[in-house]
Amino acid sequence: MYFKKNVLYLVIISVVITACNSQSESGNEPNDSSRQTTNIMNDENQLGTFGHDLQFLSKYDSSLIVLKSTDGASQIIISPKYQAKVFTSTADGGGGKSFGWVNYGAFDKHDPHMNGYGGEDRLWLGPEGGKFSVFFKPGVKQAFDDWHTPAPIDSEPWTMVSNNAAKADMEKDMNLQNYAGTNLTMKVQRSIELLNNQSIAQQLGVDLTGLKTVGFQTINSITNSGTNEWTEASGAPCTWNLDMFAPSEKCTIVIPYINEGSGKVATTDYFGQIPPERIKYSNGILFFKADGKSRGKMGIPPARVKDVAGSYDAVNNVLTITKFDIKNDGKYLNQEWRTDRDPYSGDAMNAYNDGPLEDGTQMGPFYEIESVSHAAFLKPGEKITHQHNVYHFIGDKTSLSAIAKKVLGVSVEEIEKAF
Repeated sequence: MYFKKNVLYLVIISVVITACNSQSESGNEPNDSSRQTTNIMNDENQLGTFGHDLQFLSKYDSSLIVLKSTDGASQIIISPKYQAKVFTSTADGGGGKSFGWVNYGAFDKHDPHMNGYGGEDRLWLGPEGGKFSVFFKPGVKQAFDDWHTPAPIDSEPWTMVSNNAAKADMEKDMNLQNYAGTNLTMKVQRSIELLNNQSIAQQLGVDLTGLKTVGFQTINSITNSGTNEWTEASGAPCTWNLDMFAPSEKCTIVIPYINEGSGKVATTDYFGQIPPERIKYSNGILFFKADGKSRGKMGIPPARVKDVAGSYDAVNNVLTITKFDIKNDGKYLNQEWRTDRDPYSGDAMNAYNDGPLEDGTQMGPFYEIESVSHAAFLKPGEKITHQHNVYHFIGDKTSLSAIAKKVLGVSVEEIEKAF
């Protein structure tokens, strides 16, 4: 997220349940109780559990969708009302760890700049700043007072198109205007599917024996439903997936990159230069400390980006993987709040660690892993699609290391020793 230094964003979250059961680990058909209300057990009331978050969120949204495996271990919460977000997930049922970050302290309020509801995977549109920003009206200074998240991705509900035991499809018609004055009439669609273990193993090429896991796939698309073509001169939007997770004292973000690529490896000064003791590079792997104690954002340019990133939380022994579409020769939008740089010199993925602002206030703590599509240069009727998947694994370190080594190129022991 691209937030100004002297601002605290309060978050309004809402959610409630319409339970849907998804495919089991072995790929069996979901059971027939896909629309029954999920029961909250006494042992699921503990802060930090999926059941606690489900109970808390259920006070605010009567249209919640919960996709879950037949054994109830893998579950995700989806909210059409709150911009088609995946709020959180678990690999161990209602009493298991809730992987998404939820801000409990900012409900029943409205922020004119951004209602940051939190969520394990939310969809925004970019660019946030620059010559073709969709967060600033034409001609205004790109500063916080005039920064406003577009309502369709901030406060307005989306339409549920269809849902079943395995997935939910949602959409939103939008009419935006960018900083250059170009009208952007579009249909944005989002399909979210809970993955069974067989699909996760195939997608990542890993063995899940003995592990508890949850994974979901998001397919996000923009269709130009207007009458004008979106070009380099007029500006174009992009899809932007942002995943918010709870940090820990020993949590580290891991980002493989193309070691032999040209140009800089990473942008590390979005909010001032990231201190060298919080970011490290080693043989094509970037390590970024994710403890929620020091605010910083970094990004990988398209010439260096790979299609995967992740994190390892050594306190809770959780390995997280994100996998997303990339286009190494694509034009990516610059998200910075300035107009004096090439608008197509942006990064293809980002990571953010939350921390206190200059006045000592803090929105989180949390950390984020983000991916964006390349700029959507579309003629009327054309569509661009961006896939972004999230996976979590808990279990013995040997098994987690095998996955980390296979997918990220480094073991969890090496990750733990990075800082």
